[in-house]
Amino acid sequence: MKVNPNAKLNLGLNVVSRRPDGYHNLESLFIPCTSLSDELEIVEASKFGIEIFRDGRLMDGSASGDWDPMKDLTVQAYKLLKKEFDLPPVHIRLEKRIPVGAGLGGGSADAAFALRLLSEMFDLYLPDTMLEIYAAELGSDCPFFVYDAPMFVTGRGEVLEPFELPALDAYRIEVVFPDVSVSTREAYAGITPSPAAIPLREALSRPVAQWKDCVFNDFEKTVFAAHPCLAEVKREMYGKGAVYASMSGSGSAIFALFPL
Repeated sequence: MKVNPNAKLNLGLNVVSRRPDGYHNLESLFIPCTSLSDELEIVEASKFGIEIFRDGRLMDGSASGDWDPMKDLTVQAYKLLKKEFDLPPVHIRLEKRIPVGAGLGGGSADAAFALRLLSEMFDLYLPDTMLEIYAAELGSDCPFFVYDAPMFVTGRGEVLEPFELPALDAYRIEVVFPDVSVSTREAYAGITPSPAAIPLREALSRPVAQWKDCVFNDFEKTVFAAHPCLAEVKREMYGKGAVYASMSGSGSAIFALFPL
């Protein structure tokens, strides 16, 4: 069976406070970005195996910068369900097209879509509420992709609430991927958590034309300082006529809304 895990974008991202467990309380609006997607195929096999490709090249962990395929979140998703349901061996083939280190949630999407795909393949009949619980064990962003619909997220990113944004129907979204990879650790460096001057829910309720002045991504301050080229991309978006532009997540992708 084959699916296409899609990316996500953050409309606003406020780092509200530091938690006792070392994580941070956030507030953000996650929206699906279906124009960007990976390709995930899982089939039953005689023994477990995984192949991960990027740009047509097999990522086997041997080259500098490659990750170990066995540490991929799709493998962790399989192992998580296998502990509960004694699944047979499978072969996973993953073509990664969503840029890594761009704040688009590609790995989280792969994991959540793998959970759903395995549930369907082996007739586990897991409801979304259970898939959400499993997804939360794999990563903070993973539960969003179980629903893959606009969600207002709080906590460390795992607390979800449906959120309607009819205003976006009048805009097209353009995403730019500068040749920069930003780690979560780097993005948090220098961040001082604090509640936003205007709560994000209130800011998002205002006309889109006003978002430029009230819907912010707190990570931009530190990430733009380290990578000025990203700030330049954002300026260029506004120069091209965008009504709103922002970095997604912890970066480095920059997206913008343009009137249709």
